[in-house]
Amino acid sequence: MSLAYQPVTIGRYQARNRLVMAPMTRNRAYGPGASPTDLMATYYAQRASAGLIITEGVQPSPIGQAFPNTPGLHSAEQVEAWRAVTAPVHERGGLIFAQLQHGGRIGHPSLYEDRLTPVGPSPVRAAGMTFTADGPQEFVTPSPLDQAGIRATISDFASAARNAIEAGFDGVEIHAANGYLLHQFLSTNANLRTDEWGGTAHGRIRFTVEVARAVAEAIGADRVGLRISPVIGYSDIREDDHRATYLALLDALNPLGLAYLHLAEGADTEFTESLRQRWHGTLILNPSTPGGHTGPEALKLIEAGLADLVSFGGLFLANPDLPERLRTGGLLNTPDQDRFYGGDHRGYTDYPTLAALGEE
Repeated sequence: MSLAYQPVTIGRYQARNRLVMAPMTRNRAYGPGASPTDLMATYYAQRASAGLIITEGVQPSPIGQAFPNTPGLHSAEQVEAWRAVTAPVHERGGLIFAQLQHGGRIGHPSLYEDRLTPVGPSPVRAAGMTFTADGPQEFVTPSPLDQAGIRATISDFASAARNAIEAGFDGVEIHAANGYLLHQFLSTNANLRTDEWGGTAHGRIRFTVEVARAVAEAIGADRVGLRISPVIGYSDIREDDHRATYLALLDALNPLGLAYLHLAEGADTEFTESLRQRWHGTLILNPSTPGGHTGPEALKLIEAGLADLVSFGGLFLANPDLPERLRTGGLLNTPDQDRFYGGDHRGYTDYPTLAALGEE
């Protein structure tokens, strides 16, 4: 049997295969107070055959919301609603982690009560536009987090992690990638601080390390993963010394004993092997696929030892039974990109399985 379909250890858990459902924002948290819905429960349960499901980004606090209709894990109402998501995944033998994502400067005042200003490491506005309920609008200049704000944000992550476990999640993934708050601290253009939270690579990694440490202390390091995306410039992120920064980050994280590192591979694909060698634990790789989706050929990366698991985004979105399709060489559904964000069940829970097509 291919290594991709053999069990693998992820922290305290044993995943039944090495195919991971990558975190994907879907903007369908229409429940009260930014809560998940029954439709979201169906969506995740359909994909429970993954070795690991990592949910869409979940904000750890109200000010952490980046986009409309994304779910949170900072209220009792949200915790209760997430139980209806995790339970059917577990009933089908699945493993599910919540991705904790703070939008930082990518948020917008229209998302918050009293139209608060989003926060960031420095008062540097990201170039470009964001999507709001009122249509595209320019990013705003964030309020820089002071020492008390940084400590409160770290505490918010730890609290959200505890809420995740209470809601039935097996663990959490800390999102330090793709232009959101932790990535903003890691960057050289969003983080212009000269105190201990910036200035040098060791200063810029500190916030991510402190968040990881606090979350690990809250729920156990073997329930915590972390996602990074070196030189992926989403939302106007620049990293002038990414190799030094990320090697220092891994050196600081290794002693914590996290469940895994999730690498979203950027243009510097040669750096992936260095990160693989530097990281002491389980590595999930979302390989670089410019202009396309991670496909079946990515499983060769597991066989080659470049990763322990591979995460799939668009293909898992469109193929709820993706492990079976890849194992048998079944026909793959094509993702409907027009229905990625927001909407109803169409392009969400209506993708047919092989069984429904009579192709088992």
